Amino acid sequence: MTETGRTGTGRTGTGPTDGDATESDPTGVDPTEFEAAGPVATGSGRFGRPGRPLRRSSFLVGFTGALGVLLAYTVYLGVRNAAGILVLVVIALFLAVGLNPAVVRLRRWGLPHGLAVALVVLTLLLLIAAGLVALVPPVITQTGQFIDQLPSYVEELRRNRTANDLVVRFDVMERVQALANADTVGRALGGVLGGAQLIFGTIFRALTVLVLTIYFLAYFDKLRDLGYALVPRSRRQRVSLIGDEILTKVGAYMVGALSIAVLAGATTFVFALVVGLPYPFALAVVVAVTDLIPQIGATLGAVIVSLVGFATGLPIGIACVVFFVIYQQVENYLIYPKIMRRSVEVNEVAALLAALLGVALMGVVGALIAIPVVAALQLILREVVLPRQDAR
Repeated sequence: MTETGRTGTGRTGTGPTDGDATESDPTGVDPTEFEAAGPVATGSGRFGRPGRPLRRSSFLVGFTGALGVLLAYTVYLGVRNAAGILVLVVIALFLAVGLNPAVVRLRRWGLPHGLAVALVVLTLLLLIAAGLVALVPPVITQTGQFIDQLPSYVEELRRNRTANDLVVRFDVMERVQALANADTVGRALGGVLGGAQLIFGTIFRALTVLVLTIYFLAYFDKLRDLGYALVPRSRRQRVSLIGDEILTKVGAYMVGALSIAVLAGATTFVFALVVGLPYPFALAVVVAVTDLIPQIGATLGAVIVSLVGFATGLPIGIACVVFFVIYQQVENYLIYPKIMRRSVEVNEVAALLAALLGVALMGVVGALIAIPVVAALQLILREVVLPRQDAR
């Protein structure tokens, strides 16, 4: 049988020959070939019609593979060198996802998007400023008192017979004079400069996270839509539904964690006022901040407050230990499950392993984002992986 030619070309046979062109398509490319192979994205059409796909050859396959390996190695080097910046970006994204529900709630109340973002950021800055005001003055005050009383401490040591015997027995003065040389002074100055660099670096990183968080909040919807647009159209609706659920869980986790931390700080503040601990508001801020760290944060805050209590007096220190033992039991078995079950449903063993792995990989930041990541992985596993395995 004679094969009919393609419609609109006037050709017969199995396909066009090289160099064959038509008046309507001077490139010699038959558009029906692409239509037969399926829909092809042509972009905006401003830069002409896509050309014929390249023919596969051993050279082309090898060259493409080599380029892929080179590109993968380049990406690895870039990620390794930019690890510090990427951590800041992850923190900013996590904060933006957690703060976005507040922006959405303010927009529902009738506020414009820009004003809602500004109000949320201003509230965040006020909370940070309140924490700094609570923590910095006590540190400065205690340091100043120590420096003022340092001569009296030295004089008491000089009058102490036991201390003088130790100084003579171990040649403390000669050792101090031997250490007081140019190398020691240079190392001390290097330590001071390193401390100043650490302080300014921390301030720079904090400002970077703040600016990125504001940017991500302002363009949250556009960035989310852009991420969904990268997914094929056939799967875009399902991916967007799962993605929105993940973002909701992350935001709910942030709200729940902040609620538990504020409750722990407020309870500690009341207890500190009752027993007479110094700087009760600063201790409450410490407990609230450390309580945000999963698994170990509450214990860390309890240890700090208990040490302050023992420094104040033995009965107060014992009262601090008893208070935190009772409060942590109430928080672990009553408050935390009740709040977190409504936001994220995470297996306890998976949460513990994720927190340990997050600390090993990214430190405190890894511990903070571990539970939301596990919640997202559980959702993907339940909605995507397991149904696909059951269908096989």
